[in-house]
Amino acid sequence: MDTRTVLHRIVEAATDLVATRYGARGVLSESGKIIDLITVGIDDPHLCAAMGLPQGHGLLHTMVDDREPVRVADVAAPPRSVGFPPGHPVMRTLLGIPLIVRGTVYGDLYLADKQDGTPFDDDDEGLLTALASAAGISLENARLYEQLKRAAEPFQRRMLPVLPDLEPLKAEARYEPASELLRLGSDWYDAMVLPDGAIWVVVGDVTGHDVEAAPLMGQIRNMLRAIALDRSGPPGLVMSRLDHVLTMLADPPTATLLLGRIERDRGRGEAYTFGWSNAGHLPPLLVGADGSTRYLAPARHGIPVGIDASVSRFSHEHPLPPDSTLLLFTDGLVERRDQDIDTGLGDLAEQAARRATAPLQELCDALISRSRQVFDDDVALLALRLPSDGPAR
Repeated sequence: MDTRTVLHRIVEAATDLVATRYGARGVLSESGKIIDLITVGIDDPHLCAAMGLPQGHGLLHTMVDDREPVRVADVAAPPRSVGFPPGHPVMRTLLGIPLIVRGTVYGDLYLADKQDGTPFDDDDEGLLTALASAAGISLENARLYEQLKRAAEPFQRRMLPVLPDLEPLKAEARYEPASELLRLGSDWYDAMVLPDGAIWVVVGDVTGHDVEAAPLMGQIRNMLRAIALDRSGPPGLVMSRLDHVLTMLADPPTATLLLGRIERDRGRGEAYTFGWSNAGHLPPLLVGADGSTRYLAPARHGIPVGIDASVSRFSHEHPLPPDSTLLLFTDGLVERRDQDIDTGLGDLAEQAARRATAPLQELCDALISRSRQVFDDDVALLALRLPSDGPAR
């Protein structure tokens, strides 16, 4: 998806195949202004920077105005020639092709000075025309990609909830789309206060990444909210009810998710307990105020929801110490193509331990940016910080 690299290779291919000393690709904005120039043969980056972009007049702009190829044996001869800026290499011959896709001019591709000193001919023009067509289509696709990305990401973010006030707990959430793929994501997080005072939290990932997966994510999230508010109960029971609802559908969606309840343990004074059920999802990470870390991964691990409602669901419990942090996340945060997932989980625990007492916002930002914001998959992250002395009275 690196458009500039692709276009640079096209210019290199043109200079190699036609055997010229120089080649360039001018990129036009949607308003027709030159916004980028990719060159081959001028190796000094400081020289390119000093010369700046073409000003949109002279022979190069003739191609854009007339939408026709330009082939000249002496660059200085045509009436519209304006010469070269200071420091520009001297060029004698020029062959240029406008880049037109479905009536829109995206720029131009041009060559100067064949290495054998001969003028450009019809074969050279035919070859450059073919390369210009490929370059124009690649640029149009890149612009469409960017337009869709600008539309898809805000749509995805609007489908995710604004976290409510979970006092006395503090909460932060993050969502980051995959870095290289354009798609509507299916990862989500959610949290709310139940009628019995418990705090309900969830992260999940619907199978698939397309225009169907995102709405399904919204449906499953709303189903979970309705079941939890209406019936409440242990997380395993809520998960089982969701399973039955999903498997009643003609084409049940499947999803991995982790559903939990955070509530005060009446038998331990002001202490909190985390109860949860896991449906094929990565385990949550508990980070102590002293920097200790533990993945909550009991042996009985459930399968994703939407597959088989007869499979048992399990509820687990674990105490949450004061000032500890609970991290729920989707696999995009720890999975990389070039490493084992255990390495990613270990790295996450190490990074979280270093910021065990940092403000939640700082912690979440650090965990999201630890891989220089390059993600192979979408990322949903929900972080919850326990109070120091238990809930407010």
